[in-house]
Amino acid sequence: MRTDARRRHDPQIRGFASDNYAGAHPEILAAIALANGGHQIAYGEDDYTENLQQIVKGHFGPTAEAFPVFNGTGANVVSLQAMTDRWGAVICAESAHINVDEGGAPERVGGLKLLTVPTPDGKLTPELIDRQAYGWDDEHRAMPQVVSITQNTELGTVYTPDEIRAICEHSHERGMKVHLDGARIANAAASLGVPVRTFTSEVGVDVLSFGGTKNGALFGEAVVVLNPDAVRAMKHLRKLSMQLASKMRFVSVQLEALLAGDLWLRNARHANAMAQRLAEGVRAVEGVEILYPVQANAVFARLPHDVSERLQKRFRFYFWDETAGDVRWMCSFDTTEDDVDAFVLALKEEIAK
Repeated sequence: MRTDARRRHDPQIRGFASDNYAGAHPEILAAIALANGGHQIAYGEDDYTENLQQIVKGHFGPTAEAFPVFNGTGANVVSLQAMTDRWGAVICAESAHINVDEGGAPERVGGLKLLTVPTPDGKLTPELIDRQAYGWDDEHRAMPQVVSITQNTELGTVYTPDEIRAICEHSHERGMKVHLDGARIANAAASLGVPVRTFTSEVGVDVLSFGGTKNGALFGEAVVVLNPDAVRAMKHLRKLSMQLASKMRFVSVQLEALLAGDLWLRNARHANAMAQRLAEGVRAVEGVEILYPVQANAVFARLPHDVSERLQKRFRFYFWDETAGDVRWMCSFDTTEDDVDAFVLALKEEIAK
């Protein structure tokens, strides 16, 4: 069969900018090929989406229900819409993805208000939540109805199960629900060494966004409802938010490939291990300061601005706070030891200049 497609990049080049830069894991691509061919009922009534439900229940418990969507922003917006009223608000960390990196979608598309709290390490606590948890009867203020946490956080830190339990108990006592943005939930589970239910359904999380794209999927995430009483009209909101895939089997089979076995953990463990190797390599370099505990697949560091600019010409990565000289280095399921070692060597060379 004739095709004009050709490779337009060097597959040997990998950087440290984002785990979104990585391609799809070969087992994911194989699963998509297996799901291809023939006809399957559209819009989620296919065999792969049906089987995914049983897999998700095995990970999260018998009440769990998965709603596959296209991307992480979509998962968060659909989740938060389903958990709030038109006058509702969501308490989150100031650094949360829903506040910083979703283009205002929760507020502009979801129609809700974000109430942000500064945190030292990306993690909320009951005490920090209380800075915004007030005014439920004040018609002049958006009503706090949901607390949204990120596991692991945007700063690469990981909540313990007890920390999430405390947040859930505190939030529920005040009549609020708890949403967990799990774009990198696999990395958190790998870091903690516990099943995902240990820090989600078993400690009181109501709804979560389960990430696939950053962990080897071609595309696709899922809204996982753990507490059916915490949401309403999920199917309608997914469609309204343009997150209903007609050929949903190709989203579901990727999540099935990740979750049916241990691929999701293998990928996450590897990415985490590469971040640890990177942190160990740069920690002893004079002029480099690691800013936060390295608990998942991210390393945040501070180094001279000119060094970062020169290093970016050799390896792609982003400034986190350019004024302060803070950068973020991300590792992926396909990051190799050679990639890490070459980066550390390049960093040392640029520092030496």
